[in-house]
Amino acid sequence: MSIAAILFSCCRFDGGELAYTLDIDALREGQTPTRRQMALIVFVMSVPAILAELSTTLMQYIDASMVGSLGAHATASIGIVESTIWLLDGLAGCAAAGFTVQVAQLVGAGRDKDARDVFRQALVVMMAFGVLLALGGVAVSRQLPAWLGGDPALFEDASRYFLVCSCAIVPLAMARLGTGMLQCSGDMRTPSILNVLCCVFDVCFNAVLIHGGNELVIGLLTLPVPGAGLGVVGAALGTLCAQVLTAVLLLWFATQRSERLALRERGVWVPQPSTIRPAWTVCWPMLLERVVTSSAYVACTTIVAPLGVVAVAANSLAITAEAVCYMPGYGIETAATTIVGQAVGARRRDLARSFARLSTLLGMLVMTVSGGLMFVFAPQIMGMLTPDAAVQALGTQVLRIEAFAEPLFAASMVASGALRGAGDTLVPSVISLASMWGVRITLMAIVAPRWGLVGVWSAMAFELCVRGALFLWRLLRDHWLDKASLR
Repeated sequence: MSIAAILFSCCRFDGGELAYTLDIDALREGQTPTRRQMALIVFVMSVPAILAELSTTLMQYIDASMVGSLGAHATASIGIVESTIWLLDGLAGCAAAGFTVQVAQLVGAGRDKDARDVFRQALVVMMAFGVLLALGGVAVSRQLPAWLGGDPALFEDASRYFLVCSCAIVPLAMARLGTGMLQCSGDMRTPSILNVLCCVFDVCFNAVLIHGGNELVIGLLTLPVPGAGLGVVGAALGTLCAQVLTAVLLLWFATQRSERLALRERGVWVPQPSTIRPAWTVCWPMLLERVVTSSAYVACTTIVAPLGVVAVAANSLAITAEAVCYMPGYGIETAATTIVGQAVGARRRDLARSFARLSTLLGMLVMTVSGGLMFVFAPQIMGMLTPDAAVQALGTQVLRIEAFAEPLFAASMVASGALRGAGDTLVPSVISLASMWGVRITLMAIVAPRWGLVGVWSAMAFELCVRGALFLWRLLRDHWLDKASLR
């Protein structure tokens, strides 16, 4: 269902399910919702995305716990190459955004046929781009751990883990596209359910692939439990298998079952300038930002790596632990992109502005609460991820530092999604680049030799606050609305 279909609805509960009553054309006819209705729309659109992001975070927790049970060496092996995996993942997400933002605006304008043609062309482009990313990852997998300054004892496991994860980029790119297309057409529920299933798939595959065979004792009955005993590589293979299954399901729903995107009639599959040009307008600043930002994460890794195996393991697990705090923000960011994009497509600048601000406020409130919970329960969270007492203690310390930055981290996150829905990606990318390299990396390089991982995370928290303040400034000035139309 498009956001236009629910935008001005009188909400009621019929048989326990939320029903929407007004016409789909209400958005384009100029009706204006109350603040309460706007808040309800943001909530309705955000909850499925938040649940999907939280399920993804849970998967990361379970992965980290499964690998963490193998010891600090295994965790550090993954931690060395983790930032580079984020780079490949982020590049795929940026490329998909160039098409999904167009679909959001076309759906808001009532141009469903054009939206389906954008989807067809996106499938072709994203498959080719995913293959290129995978080939690049495979090519550097052998040398990467050494380039990142890791302990030589970690090289073999780290390079094999990165090799398998590089192969998973193709299904991951297609899953990103399928998720984004369904969300920007207004269907938040289906991709949320399927991404939860991805977590279930990942846990099942990991259970078989990471550890060796065990025995399950039920009363007098002893049952063998299969296990490949592949360790770190098994975790990567589990992720690969889960991503393949999820990508297939997402694309099937998007191409066959979606009310607005189902590809049942003839259409244009060959990428056209009218599609590629606006996609490039949206994604090139994001791609540049992702490359430079992810290279900053790689630089962070090279700063942390000399601090020792405990610091590398604590850094990797603390990043995973923090995800439970900021994933709700990513869910609200996704909803903001969809809502603002469809409002822009319907030529409602006033609503685009209101929804952008309301979504950002909601994100800040949610992540303030989650940051407080992370501060209180940091020892228990780290205890779930590793049995190593030294890693637990250091991870707890840095998590509590980061908790204070979560509200402004939310501001940068959700505001970025809202601006993206309007096609404004250049200035936000410049803000992120300047903040990451001008503040975070510079401070980290200065404080790491003296204060270790605590100094690194203190610099990170300060930079997130600076970035959030800059994004709020950009959002409140309204200049981003001058760019608000792609087609």
